[in-house]
Amino acid sequence: MSYTALYRKFRPKEFKDVKGQEHVVTALKNQIEADRIGHAYLFCGTRGTGKTSVAKIFAKAVNCESPIGGSPCGKCASCRAVAAGASMNVIEIDAASNNGVDSIREIREEVTYRPTEGKYRVYIIDEAHMLSIGAFNALLKTLEEPPSYVIFILATTEAHKIPVTILSRCQRYDFKRISVDTIFERLKELLEEEQVLAEEKALRYIARAADGAMRDALSLLDQCIALYLGQTLTYDRTLYALGAADTEVFGSLFQNVAAQDVPAVIGFVERLIADGKELSQFVMDFTWYLRNLLLLKSSDEMADALELSSENIERMQKEAESAEEETMIRYIRIFSELSNQMKYSSQKRILFEVALIKLCKPQMERDYSSVIGRLEQLERKIENGVLTELPERAYSVHQEKKEETTAPVLPKAVPEDVERAVREWRNIVSAMPGLSRTYLNKARLTLGGEDELWLVFEDTMAAGYFGREEERTYLENVIADHIGKKIAVVIKENDTNRPFEESHVDLEKVIHMEITYE
Repeated sequence: MSYTALYRKFRPKEFKDVKGQEHVVTALKNQIEADRIGHAYLFCGTRGTGKTSVAKIFAKAVNCESPIGGSPCGKCASCRAVAAGASMNVIEIDAASNNGVDSIREIREEVTYRPTEGKYRVYIIDEAHMLSIGAFNALLKTLEEPPSYVIFILATTEAHKIPVTILSRCQRYDFKRISVDTIFERLKELLEEEQVLAEEKALRYIARAADGAMRDALSLLDQCIALYLGQTLTYDRTLYALGAADTEVFGSLFQNVAAQDVPAVIGFVERLIADGKELSQFVMDFTWYLRNLLLLKSSDEMADALELSSENIERMQKEAESAEEETMIRYIRIFSELSNQMKYSSQKRILFEVALIKLCKPQMERDYSSVIGRLEQLERKIENGVLTELPERAYSVHQEKKEETTAPVLPKAVPEDVERAVREWRNIVSAMPGLSRTYLNKARLTLGGEDELWLVFEDTMAAGYFGREEERTYLENVIADHIGKKIAVVIKENDTNRPFEESHVDLEKVIHMEITYE
C-alpha cells in the first residue's frame, strides 16, 4: 500500500477530531440535533484551518442514519460512502478550475432531482471566491429558492470577494487561526500513534512555523520525519530540515545590525546561503525574533509570555539594551515589508541584503523611526570621540541659505507659564503614557494667542489623536502638575507644505531649556 501523507491520514473524520474551531463545531452540531439545518453556509478562514474537513463531516452528519450528538456515526452505509468519496449525495466542486457559468448551470439542473438515498444533496464549493460574476449570478437564483433537500457549503480564504447578494443568503462561519498550543498537542497525539520520537521544542517550533494552519504543521512534520526516518526528531534536526536558524544565529545578526557593521552583515548573508538556509523562512523567523526583543524591551513582565528558555531570555534581554524601541519597530517594519516582497521576487538575496543595509544605515530613510536611529548613531560617535567637522564650503552655503530664508518674527516676550512648560517639556513628555509619549516626541512647540502653547504636528494621525478633548485635557493636567498652573494647549497640524521653522517660532530653541535625561 502506498504511503499516505500525514495531513491526509489524520484528516478529521468526526466533529470531535476538529481542533481549534469549537465555535463552528458547536453551532453545526446544535443545528443537526434540533433539525434546524440551513440551506447555504459560507466557511471563511485562512488555509489549513479545517473548512473543507468540517464541510465533509457536516455532509456526513446530515445524511447519517443514526447521528450521535449531532456527529456522524461513521458506521452506516451513508457515512462509509461519503468517507470513501463514493456518495452521490455529496458533490465537491473546485471553483478554481470550474468557475464558469456552465458548471453552475449543471448544478441548477441536478438540484431538480431528489436524492435517491439519504435526506440531503450537499454541494461543497471550494475556493468559492474564484467563481466568475456570471457563475455567481447563476448560483444566486438557486440560493434564493432552493429545494428543501439541497445544502450549499461555500468555502473560501477571501470572503471579501464574495458578492454581497450571495453573502446575505448564507450562514457565515469564520474559522480562526489555530493556536500554537493546540497544534502542538495535536502533533504530540499523532506522533504517539505513528511511534515517532520528537523533542517538545522541535514540535513547538513546527507549530509556530505553521502560522495557525494545522495542515501546514502536518506537512512540515512530514518533511522533518522523512529526512530523519527512524531517528529522534530533535530541535536542531528540525531547523536543518526546514532550512531555519537557531536563536543564537539571530542574536549574532542583531548585534551586527545594532553595531551598524555592514561588512559583517554581508558576510553573515554569505554564510547563511552557504549553509543552505531558506531566506524567506529566515526573514519570517528573524521578524519574530525582533518581536520578542521588542516585548522584552517594553516590559520585564513579558519574559513569562515568551516560549523561550531562561538562558535565551537572559541573553536576549542584554541584546535588547543595544537599541531603542523605536529602532526595533523600524527593523520590524522593514523586515515585514521584505517578507511580502520576497514572495514574488526571483532576486531574494539582493532584497535581503538591501534590507539589512537599510537597517544599518538609518540615513537612507526619512521617517521618524529612522531619525531615532540616526540620533543613536550620532550619540555613539560622540561617546567614542568621533566628530566630523562641517566642511567650510558646506558651512558657507548653509549660511547663504539661512540668510535667504525669511524667518518668522520672534515674540517680544514669552509668558512665564508657557516658558516654564517649555523648559519642563521633556519631563512632561516622559510622564505621559506610551502612545501619547510617542506622538508628543514628534510635536514642535510654538506660541499662539496671548498665552497659549501650540503643539504643531507633521503627522496627521498624531494631530488627530491629541485633537480629541479627553487627550488634550489629560495633557493640560500633566502640564499643570509639573508647573503648578494650568495653561491652554492648542493642537495644530502643519499642513502648509512648508518646514515648521519657516512659519512658526520654535520655542524650544528660543528658550534655552536645560537638557533632561530620561
